[in-house]
Amino acid sequence: MKVLFIGDVVGKPGMELVSKLVFRYKRDNEYDLICINGENSAGGFGITKKGALKLKRYGCDVITTGNHIIDRKEELEGVFMIENVIRPMNYEPSFPGKGWTVVKKDDMECAIVNLQGTVFMPDEPKSTSPFTVISKNLKKIQDMTPIIIVDMHAEATAEKIAMRYFLDGKVSALIGTHTHVQTADENITEKGTAYITDVGMTGPFDSIIGMQPQPIISKFLGNTNEQFKLAKKDVRMNAVAFEINAKTGRATSIRRIQIAEDT
Repeated sequence: MKVLFIGDVVGKPGMELVSKLVFRYKRDNEYDLICINGENSAGGFGITKKGALKLKRYGCDVITTGNHIIDRKEELEGVFMIENVIRPMNYEPSFPGKGWTVVKKDDMECAIVNLQGTVFMPDEPKSTSPFTVISKNLKKIQDMTPIIIVDMHAEATAEKIAMRYFLDGKVSALIGTHTHVQTADENITEKGTAYITDVGMTGPFDSIIGMQPQPIISKFLGNTNEQFKLAKKDVRMNAVAFEINAKTGRATSIRRIQIAEDT
């Protein structure tokens, strides 16, 4: 199974680039499965039902999310009614949506799981330990399919790396999201798990993680009333492509991708 996991899409600039590239990948049958983190797709803050449907129409098979979905509370019920749009599994059970899904492609079934870290993360949405929650649910997922992809949405690199060791050989891939900065540590573990600490973002790179620099700098200087504003220039897509043995669930390759809009 050939999988593309696209980094956190940020606002209209990122959405437009995704629409062009994913269409091309689908047309050329480059990947069996395309996943994307969509928590910042709505103007850089949250996700809407309309935006999620667009990502599905563009060709994204599964949309994972994270803490910024709370920025659009009024959209949550509608967003998570859409097939294969998921939120972190370790949110409180009363939170809308579900934490994992199974997608069938040809004769292959793949489970995609969404987790969120707790270190340096906001209090809302309320979450419990991702380690405890995945432990309770992993056997059930493994019984369905050996192909398991995890989006670990977290701030702390140490927490993501700890999860890598915790799930080593138990899942096919562990892909870090949230920080919007692509890391250079992609690798296949000895037990066959594809890993990267952060896949990066898809959006404007002439920015501070997708936002115009000056308002953020002003806020660091003490102007607490400053509002963040979406940047627009130097749009790129960050992603990772990896291959999984469909019978064993072991990953066989992983590579980082960065594509600029003008190429």
